[in-house]
Amino acid sequence: MNIRDLTYIVAVSEARSFVRAAERCFISQPTLSTQIKKMEEELGVKLFERTNKKVLLTEVGEAIVLSAQTILGEVERMKQLAANARDPLAGELKLGAFPSLASYLFPSAVLTIKQALPKIKLILVEEKTNLLIEQLERGEIDAAFIALPAQNGSLVSSPLFDDVFRLAVSTNHPFANKKKISPYELENQQLLLLDDGHCLRDQALQFCQWSGAEEQLGVRASSLETLRQMVIAGTGVTLMPNIAINEKEEGIRYISFEKPVPKRTVGLVWRKSSVRYQLMERLIELFESNSYEFNER
Repeated sequence: MNIRDLTYIVAVSEARSFVRAAERCFISQPTLSTQIKKMEEELGVKLFERTNKKVLLTEVGEAIVLSAQTILGEVERMKQLAANARDPLAGELKLGAFPSLASYLFPSAVLTIKQALPKIKLILVEEKTNLLIEQLERGEIDAAFIALPAQNGSLVSSPLFDDVFRLAVSTNHPFANKKKISPYELENQQLLLLDDGHCLRDQALQFCQWSGAEEQLGVRASSLETLRQMVIAGTGVTLMPNIAINEKEEGIRYISFEKPVPKRTVGLVWRKSSVRYQLMERLIELFESNSYEFNER
């Protein structure tokens, strides 16, 4: 049994498929199956239940995979400790962000990091918040931009900037000529929202609770760009984060809120156990110094 074999069983457990796991490990499926069979023979137990349609972990397989993940995590930690000792501001950085932020923040973030930290090789990940947190916990990414608070005891976070919301309406909407609007003017108004799983949906629902607005039932969007086009088409109104707003767009108006102004606080989140604390501190410095760019769009 070796580190490579542990990598194989973890890959199969996550992919629930020998074919997909083999692709992930860059080996042939027969080679993967042979190595796992040898490991099962060595341990004297079955790790997986195999059928034509699916692969399931046995009870003992679940425990062994959990142990393998811990071992692989410690191996990666050793590598990071060595790399960090050589140069804490160099190496690969896997950085995540949730969808309603990633496409608007990443372009500026990449430029900022490349200019200030030229030895860093960036790998960007766009996923929903709950998946980013899971990837952080498993050590698959180093850090992520998420909306705070991050309610997880194994993670630490630092707020970077506030991203205020504005009301997006079509140019033909009765509110279109307003310069500002009170959140309470939306009482009983219906808002277009994103699908389940988007943190922006949760934030918009919180806004609905205290403003008296309601979700427009039967219509949901998968992205901010879809929401934007729905507003332009006159389907309804929505909340739009400032970072995603382009004032030159046609067919849509963005109206600022009077106090209390709805907003989300975006922060950088990473593992408490991470050895890359110096890099995290440097990233925080970089984004705090550039936060005006994200606040005043």
